[in-house]
Amino acid sequence: MRNKFIAIAVLLIASSATAFSQATATATATATILTPISITKDVDMNFGNVAVQAATGGTVVLAPAGTRIATGGVTLPANTGTVTAASFTVTGQADYTYFVTLPSSPVTLSDGGSNTMTVSNFTSDPAGTSGVLTLGTQTLNVGATLNVGAGQAAGTYLSQPFDVTVNYN
Repeated sequence: MRNKFIAIAVLLIASSATAFSQATATATATATILTPISITKDVDMNFGNVAVQAATGGTVVLAPAGTRIATGGVTLPANTGTVTAASFTVTGQADYTYFVTLPSSPVTLSDGGSNTMTVSNFTSDPAGTSGVLTLGTQTLNVGATLNVGAGQAAGTYLSQPFDVTVNYN
């Protein structure tokens, strides 16, 4: 009988030890919804007035700051016309950084007929991953290189819209 009593006592102690070896903790879940990032075009890109020699083409490099330089057989007349880098307003969560994606392929401009030129080598200010939405907004300026052919026909050339994309880093 004494052995039964010891066996029962051991079982009770073992089962009570198991009951006291458990512990429970609780946690909560949190999520923060950010202000969506958005981009709005303010000003279209305009290379202004450009002259080209009949025998030699060249380029017009339009910086994001709105300044331009000519290369090759291209000259920039004193009457510049309207010269503007493309300008956008980026809005979103204050103090967040964002990444800029510019066109990677050339964009074709046409005079409405058979004459074309291309715009390539897009650049921006801020560039790449350096955009910061101080107070939730920032101006993004975009420049590019206009490729002008030798003897390019006179006229006003226009492109189809091109995409500038922004994403939070």
